Amino acid sequence: MKNSLYIVIVGCGRLGAHLANQLSLDGHSVLVIDADEDAFQQLSPAFSGFHIVGDVTQKAVLEEARLKEADVFFATAREDNVNLMVAQVARKLLDVPKVLARIFDPRREQVYAKLGIETICPTSVAAEKFLLAVAELRPGRGEGAS
Repeated sequence: MKNSLYIVIVGCGRLGAHLANQLSLDGHSVLVIDADEDAFQQLSPAFSGFHIVGDVTQKAVLEEARLKEADVFFATAREDNVNLMVAQVARKLLDVPKVLARIFDPRREQVYAKLGIETICPTSVAAEKFLLAVAELRPGRGEGAS
């Protein structure tokens, strides 16, 4: 098993840049794709990976990124539909072993799951934390209660 993974990240906003910076520091080969060239300014000076300016819905951009060779693919773009589309391409057509897509609309989580796409929904994660905080304050509702 190799120590360094080839990781492709779509979207170089706060989340994508944070992941890219950390994964690069961890010694992985990281490539970030974003349509906005200015987005790459969020990458740290220590980032040792690569970036492509382009529209991820274009086949040529995915080919340039060598997505077919990726070990991991993260879709962190700002639009759920873009994340769904490229995650499906990565998972179903290119057989990328690990594919994760960020989605903002929790109602879409089941749709993605049916399509075999693993998701992370910041709205659902945050709501879970808030609800847990309330449950911990109510007698008989905390952990271990039935």
